[in-house]
Amino acid sequence: MSAIILDGKAFAGRVRARVAEHVAQLHADHGITPGLAVVLVGEDPASQVYVRSKGKQTREVGMASFEHRLDATTSEAELLGLIADLNADPQINGILVQLPLPAHLDSDLVIAAIDPAKDVDGFHISNVGLLGTGQKAMVPCTPLGCLMMLRDHHGSLSGLDAVVVGRSNIVGKPMAQLLLGESCTVTIAHSRTRDLDQVCRRADILIAAVGRPEMIPGDWVKRGASVIDVGINRIADGDKTRLVGDVHFESAAQVAGAITPVPGGVGPMTIACLLANTLTATCRLHGLPEPEGLTV
Repeated sequence: MSAIILDGKAFAGRVRARVAEHVAQLHADHGITPGLAVVLVGEDPASQVYVRSKGKQTREVGMASFEHRLDATTSEAELLGLIADLNADPQINGILVQLPLPAHLDSDLVIAAIDPAKDVDGFHISNVGLLGTGQKAMVPCTPLGCLMMLRDHHGSLSGLDAVVVGRSNIVGKPMAQLLLGESCTVTIAHSRTRDLDQVCRRADILIAAVGRPEMIPGDWVKRGASVIDVGINRIADGDKTRLVGDVHFESAAQVAGAITPVPGGVGPMTIACLLANTLTATCRLHGLPEPEGLTV
């Protein structure tokens, strides 16, 4: 194996430590404790695990954690009423509604109800537009984490050829916008892209975010490229299952210059960046300087 392994778990630990330092300083200097509200509707097992982890890590960095667990039959009016209350609550600096929502709730409507200044997921249309026009925005957590790792590895990304495989609103599109902001030459590829293998082979930075197990083999990777694998897929392995990414790790690691593993790569960065976004939102809401290196 020739590639440098980009250890997202260790990097996320460093991000959380920096967030904790800033939170302590905020409290000491201004008496402010950032507050993150997470709303969970229903009993989706994976969502429950994520919410517990978010609450635990929020408290560990010294922030206030507010969890709202609602029944799966909660009406849209009730959910929107809770969001309105959270928008108006000065103790709350960040609001996250855990997705997916039950089928009877309109996710777009719910996200649009969140105050854009408290939208720490970066999904509100106002933040999407600000990011797309190169203005100050709340940035989706997973792409922000990817960018942090790339900056740390490369320093400057200016002039590099980047290919993002996947065009989702959560990862693919905002990732492309962030890379454009770093002066990369960016291609967004997807299921309809012709000669996808050739498109991938020209990338200095290859971002895989499609949700298809090991669809990108090593011979699609340019020698020396940085490969960021956002995919988390559970596949059968005998009588058990295991997690794999969208990239075939073993073959890609033979040619890449750097690569994220799955698990332990991008995944841990998502919650770390949620905490960083909550800190950033708190500073902006109070007119205080933003922490360097934890936002864009």
